[in-house]
Amino acid sequence: MEESSTENNLDRTDMRILRHLQRDGRLSNADLAKLVGVSAATCHRRTERLFREGYVRGVHAAVAPKHVGRGALVMVGVVLDRSTPESFSAFEAAIRKLPFILDCHLVAGDFDYFLKIRVRDMADFNRLHGSQLIALPGVRQTRTFFVMKEVVDGAALDF
Repeated sequence: MEESSTENNLDRTDMRILRHLQRDGRLSNADLAKLVGVSAATCHRRTERLFREGYVRGVHAAVAPKHVGRGALVMVGVVLDRSTPESFSAFEAAIRKLPFILDCHLVAGDFDYFLKIRVRDMADFNRLHGSQLIALPGVRQTRTFFVMKEVVDGAALDF
């Protein structure tokens, strides 16, 4: 009998499947089953359930940014002119339409949002900032941080 390890109805086998998929989403079902120590049929059934129930949001390739002309990483702190549900909603709707935004997080502290953006270079960012970022609804102030070195980026979840 399998032991439940979390309140999310995941047992140790489910957790092992998730850890291995997180490290390498290209594993075949047969290879994953061997690593986890279950039959291929059991592994397939469990993996399908993990996808269906939303434990896995997707599988994708991690493209090397510099090889596709997006070698500069920029973090931008954004302060809105008002802290209302309507202003947050308008900002978030507009930010979702910008293809160069990798991540957008509502935060506590000196800023309302932090944005993660990949661009070619400083001039490319300057163009985007002047034409699109400061034109977003409700933006009062932005503060830009050019990343000099990526120490940890896209690390696997520790669970």
